[in-house]
Amino acid sequence: MKIFKNFLVLLIGIIAFSSVNVSAQNVSVKNTRTLEQQIFKELIKLPYYGVFDHIAYEVKGDTVILYGKINNAMNKKQAEREVRDIAGVRNVVNNIEILPPSPFDNSIRYRTLRTFANTGGLYRYLWEPNPSVRIIVDRGHITLEGYVANRGDYNLMNILANGVPGVFTVRNNLKIGKADF
Repeated sequence: MKIFKNFLVLLIGIIAFSSVNVSAQNVSVKNTRTLEQQIFKELIKLPYYGVFDHIAYEVKGDTVILYGKINNAMNKKQAEREVRDIAGVRNVVNNIEILPPSPFDNSIRYRTLRTFANTGGLYRYLWEPNPSVRIIVDRGHITLEGYVANRGDYNLMNILANGVPGVFTVRNNLKIGKADF
């Protein structure tokens, strides 16, 4: 009987400890999700953040890692400043790359934007202030970032971007479906 009582006490202790541990993990995941939503909201409010910029982030505890490519240099420091001011963020690692100024790349940017905007229904992905598709041009290479509604739009954007004069390659990182936020 004494062994049974000891076993029962041990079992209750294990169950109690594991439920506390699972509860702590759920709180941690919820806090990370809330922090990610706050970061997203701050980044899309940047005054010069447009269709030719892409900033992504990763949350590791209380550290936020910013990365991506931007056309406007003002956004790099402003993004770091805005994220640093969020409660729960202690460190910000700013790995955002500023794209070099280039008339060649600018012409590709605007031709790609015009091509998308003039093609049946794709203009809806380019609406400011927070377009769901970003067009990143770096030395003649296009990267498409963001979200589209269906596989047809995904394929159409890929085909159209490849047809823009002067483009060397197209990397299509578009995701099909709704954005997380």
